[in-house]
Amino acid sequence: MYNRNVVFLDLETTGATATYDRITEVGLIEVDHGEFVREWSTLVNPGIGIPPMIQALTGISNAMVATAPRFEDIAGELRVAIEGRVLIAHNARFDYGFLKNEFRRLDISFSAPVLCTVKLSRKLFPQHARHNLDSLISRHNIQCDARHRALGDARVLWHLAQQWRDDPGAAAVLEATAKLLKTTTVPAGLPDTVFDGIPEGPGVYLFYGDNDVPLYVGKSVSLRTRVMAHFSGDHRINKDMRIAAEVKRIDWIETAGELGALIEESRLVKKLFPVHNRQLRRASELCSWHWPADRHSEAPQLVSARDLPGGEFRDLYGLFRSRRSAIEALREIAVEHQLCQGLLGLDQRNGPCFAWQIKRCRGACAGMETPREHALRLAAALMKLRVRAWPFPGRIGVRETTADGERSELHVLDQWCHLGTVKSEAELHALQETRQRPLFDLDTYRILNRFLLGGKHRPQIIALTGSGTSAA
Repeated sequence: MYNRNVVFLDLETTGATATYDRITEVGLIEVDHGEFVREWSTLVNPGIGIPPMIQALTGISNAMVATAPRFEDIAGELRVAIEGRVLIAHNARFDYGFLKNEFRRLDISFSAPVLCTVKLSRKLFPQHARHNLDSLISRHNIQCDARHRALGDARVLWHLAQQWRDDPGAAAVLEATAKLLKTTTVPAGLPDTVFDGIPEGPGVYLFYGDNDVPLYVGKSVSLRTRVMAHFSGDHRINKDMRIAAEVKRIDWIETAGELGALIEESRLVKKLFPVHNRQLRRASELCSWHWPADRHSEAPQLVSARDLPGGEFRDLYGLFRSRRSAIEALREIAVEHQLCQGLLGLDQRNGPCFAWQIKRCRGACAGMETPREHALRLAAALMKLRVRAWPFPGRIGVRETTADGERSELHVLDQWCHLGTVKSEAELHALQETRQRPLFDLDTYRILNRFLLGGKHRPQIIALTGSGTSAA
């Protein structure tokens, strides 16, 4: 930041939602190549009331902003102050999001390179766990006489930059800044404003080439950041270079949360077969060994995804992308545990199997081992491949809500299958009435295993009975 023209900026607002809440104060400090130029601040009339909690936090009251200029009155001056500079803010996505939305309401296109001091502090001081502004003020012994006021907090950022020039040193700061300010180049086939409308929330993004050929489908909890990362020149991988050369259109689908994005990405990859998605799995090709506990005297039966019995997932062993790989896996288990390939249905000859003849079978096919003993050994050998049984008594819904609380989705699930996503009681009732048969899918199984049972997430689970619901 010491070799650039920058502006340290902080905003106070009526709340945390950029699409609804409004700016109440702007404070900024202009710095050219490490030298102070000027500071400027103003209260802003938000046009809506300031909640009592926010008034208590910032000290900015409705009376104070009643005669202040509106954002449209300061937009021109503010844009000139930021133009041509790197915008530096703490938790910069918050401030940048509010500026983008305020300018958008005025039909003004606004963009600027942004540097977040939270991310910069993490890179410079990874040994510390906390990087919120209060922690940095305390850790670096900075005096702040107007905390939670725009200019006061902007001054803190300027003081931090001055201290960091000495420790850890200008070179370290410049190196970290260069990585955080990686250049994002708009591909030649796209308009300059292509990134402006992409939201920062979770969802799925799609790249299309000539004639609307699907090139790539991806997902992220932060769509705009992830899409722009594909076109960052400092660490571009070969796939991203090819996409940048071919892309002609970008589309996206917003979801309420991460699970919705994971499920939608999996669905679209199978539906569209994008050129640059390497793993394209068709649910119809998936198969598994089915071996019910009450029929252990019989050989395991290979069943395909479309025939997987919805109520008997507990009796499935292994998930394979082809019949060939499933048979090969069972054959390897037979060899490793000296199981009879005849009793497993892998050797169709009459009498003892070939493995018995070469002493690689304990002789269940030759009367040297009882069928029960063989079945017990097979059960133990297959245990590592056992498909986890559905841990709920029936259908469930997983509710996800957007960060601003304005929208929620309910993902209806049963037997490791995604039956649909609904946004209202009416949609849920209609889906419940269909009672559609689940279609098992390997990717969905793995997604739900990680999300529901992995321990990282704490999903809100709703038990679904008929068309009603109850908390689980």
